[in-house]
Amino acid sequence: MSSLLEEAALTDEAEIVWLEDPSNLDYVRQALDKTPRKAGRPRYARDGRMVGYSVLGESATANPDSGLYERRVFFLLPHDRDQEPLGVYVHDSPGEAVDPHTIAVGKVGCKTPRSQGRPASAQAPA
Repeated sequence: MSSLLEEAALTDEAEIVWLEDPSNLDYVRQALDKTPRKAGRPRYARDGRMVGYSVLGESATANPDSGLYERRVFFLLPHDRDQEPLGVYVHDSPGEAVDPHTIAVGKVGCKTPRSQGRPASAQAPA
């Protein structure tokens, strides 16, 4: 699992929306962003680009103090492997990054040999 998110924070997720085909990406960064809405494309204020986001179910409740919902956002920064294949993450990935193939509604996702820039043969046998 990602070292930065807990599945307990994702219990209200109803759907994952991909803005880009995740099969073309070795990893995506993920974070919880505060947003005024349960659904629709959230505002994005980081460098790089948003590649996906979560939609919350009808029963999701906003934080009583802020009135905001916490939703997962998937993104990539300009120095990530998809833009700089021989850059800093050629054989590694950021702490908040996971293989997009392992992401599901309510599931954090995992680091894999693919997300770490290693050949699939490096994966441990089941």
